[in-house]
Amino acid sequence: MALLDDLIKRGWLKTEKIIKAFEEIKRVDFLPENVKDLAELNEALPIGRGQTISQPLVVAFMLELLKPEKGDKILDVGSGSGWTSALLAHIVGKEGKIIAIEIIPELTEFGKKNVKKYNFVEKGIVKFVCADGSRGYQDEAPFDKILASASAREIPKAWKEQLKIGGRIVTPIGSSIWFFLKKSDKEFEGTEYPGFVFVPLIER
Repeated sequence: MALLDDLIKRGWLKTEKIIKAFEEIKRVDFLPENVKDLAELNEALPIGRGQTISQPLVVAFMLELLKPEKGDKILDVGSGSGWTSALLAHIVGKEGKIIAIEIIPELTEFGKKNVKKYNFVEKGIVKFVCADGSRGYQDEAPFDKILASASAREIPKAWKEQLKIGGRIVTPIGSSIWFFLKKSDKEFEGTEYPGFVFVPLIER
């Protein structure tokens, strides 16, 4: 738990429910066998197909910006290993729902297998979809929040449309993390946090 303690001490993790999720949902459960021994490293790790599981510091920062709540319906774009989906599922609870969307079929299966270790799929809290995340997921819209773990060139129009008014989007754009708040149908307020590195969002 040295990593968790460090994230708290350095101020990346602040909110009780997010800290609790980090305690309960073990990163090691979302790693391929060949990198499991590196689970406590505060860095991104390869999960195959040119993708990574994000650096814990970055996940902590993004979740603190997203402010997930019990009962939220959240779109998790580029769900990859399934770690963020499971963290979010722990927070939203059985009244909430996570749509984990991943474009690479092998990673969709890998993520689903990992999240199943926590029974979130069986309980209907997490639903996995293999599709182009840049198009959002109209079947389950509108969403309270949208989290993306891969860098887009700009915020996709579909995300803006599928978000509730008052909803939050946290996404990388280029080498910055952006937080957007939907003020009205047409108005978004954005805040940029530069200095991060992400894999690009794959679009069809």
